[in-house]
Amino acid sequence: MISFNYESDFELDNEMAYAEWLSKVIVSENKKEGDINYIFCDDEYLHKINVEYLQHDTLTDIISFDYSVGNELHGDIFVSVERVEDNAKDFNVSFEEELKRVLVHGVLHYCGYKDKSDKDEALMRQKEEEKMLMFHVEQ
Repeated sequence: MISFNYESDFELDNEMAYAEWLSKVIVSENKKEGDINYIFCDDEYLHKINVEYLQHDTLTDIISFDYSVGNELHGDIFVSVERVEDNAKDFNVSFEEELKRVLVHGVLHYCGYKDKSDKDEALMRQKEEEKMLMFHVEQ
């Protein structure tokens, strides 16, 4: 089950559409959906987690903790809404597009994709683009 939690004033519009999309992404990677919790927060909240758990004294847009068991995906994905907003401006894309990229990025990590080397990062970007095209909202 995919759930959305809020540690800031931000609230996701149409949670159901995002949850259904992320479920489809998981299935498209031949994985099973377990419990995945998205926690939306601000820079300060995520910075504390980054320092405490990863010993990184930097701002970041996403931190994911992977508790997957075999093929069943489980985890907590923390998203700084402030970083997503700033990155959207920096990359000249809409907030919604950058948010989708970050949300799917966490799930792709759980599916086994990495982004530490240039080669791995290129594959991660390709997968993000591919999976973002799967997002549809009925009008």
